[in-house]
Amino acid sequence: MKSVDFWKPAVVALALALAAPAMTTVFAPAAAEPAAAALEPLSISTASGRHAFEVEVMRTEEGRERGLMFRRSIPADHGMLFDFDGERVIDMWMKNTFIPLDMIFIGRAGKVVAVLENTEPMSERILSSRVPALRVLEVNAGTAARIGLEIGDAVTAPPITR
Repeated sequence: MKSVDFWKPAVVALALALAAPAMTTVFAPAAAEPAAAALEPLSISTASGRHAFEVEVMRTEEGRERGLMFRRSIPADHGMLFDFDGERVIDMWMKNTFIPLDMIFIGRAGKVVAVLENTEPMSERILSSRVPALRVLEVNAGTAARIGLEIGDAVTAPPITR
């Protein structure tokens, strides 16, 4: 009669059980993109007409700090609107932001006061409005040129609520 080693299957099972957490870590898929906030309508009136967008509105410090970080894309005619507590020169950066953006700075009167086009992804360089603004709209790079955006164009945005 042939001798059977009953302990070998138990050792293999134990080894697999101990290795499973490490294998999950190594082979786990990359973290999913952050979930988008509820979308709200926004429009910009330029010489070429009215342009409608759907935007996520960041009204809290935490939301403004995270912004579009870690997103790999945003749909066409979507964006993120940063709502600040008061009108001031606004400084932004592109740290951990994977997509090039246009930044549209909006004053208290709802008019475009500054535009930074095609910002560099992942850059920690400070991007400044250089003039007082209340809000910043981030959209896909090329949007400002596509709609013919100019300083003074009107922006109709969601109301400020805190």
